[in-house]
Amino acid sequence: MKSVPLRIDLNCDMGEMPEAIADGRQEALLRSVTSANVACGGHAGDKETMRLTVEQALRHGVAIGAHPGYADRRNFGRVELKLPVARVAESVFEQVRALAAVAESCGAQIVHVKPHGALYNQAVRDRELAAAIAAGVARWRRDVLMVGLAGSPMLDVFREAGFHVAAEAFADRRYEPDGTLRSRKFEDALIRDPEEAAQQALGMVERGFVKASDGSEVALKAQTICIHGDTPGATAIAAEVRRALRAAGVTLGGVVER
Repeated sequence: MKSVPLRIDLNCDMGEMPEAIADGRQEALLRSVTSANVACGGHAGDKETMRLTVEQALRHGVAIGAHPGYADRRNFGRVELKLPVARVAESVFEQVRALAAVAESCGAQIVHVKPHGALYNQAVRDRELAAAIAAGVARWRRDVLMVGLAGSPMLDVFREAGFHVAAEAFADRRYEPDGTLRSRKFEDALIRDPEEAAQQALGMVERGFVKASDGSEVALKAQTICIHGDTPGATAIAAEVRRALRAAGVTLGGVVER
């Protein structure tokens, strides 16, 4: 008999592409997910995209989180940088505060924070950098959930800083045998096929395992599963992941409700 958790969160990185807001793709994604990580001025996003994304999330009853990244728009925050930790903490604080102000003006509240791109992946293995992210958020508030890679030390750092955490897995990314995400420099790093992404999500939820790039299985325990909003075909991927999970008897809901 399968052991299926009563609830799993589906999150998506949003507010990153004005064209996706304008043509309806972002709102279509919001029909499938339960949490939105909103770009807040670092790697992407401005006051207007934040406002529009928050308003859309409110219409669909989707939990709102901040998605701070390196202020490197040219590379979409996906190139590793070596910055002083104080500068990282300051940048995270400013980004989260900017989104909080927009959310408040819309009658909404930020309930979680998830770092973006290279900042996230570096913090997976760099405790000092993870601590800087936590310090930036703590300067704003501590009563939010911190999202980080399932099984990684960054979650321990966030806990040590006094935060509740949510372990994250990815439906549309491949994994390495050590449980880290396969680098985007490899052609197969992204899972573009909706059915394959859905089967990976099901494996995570039903068995607590994901297949790694070498064919081995990596154990993981996650409370939230991500579909990237900028993955080609993201709308179809998110819809199929949602359909497959619900068909398997999984209840979908914001991770803060767990």
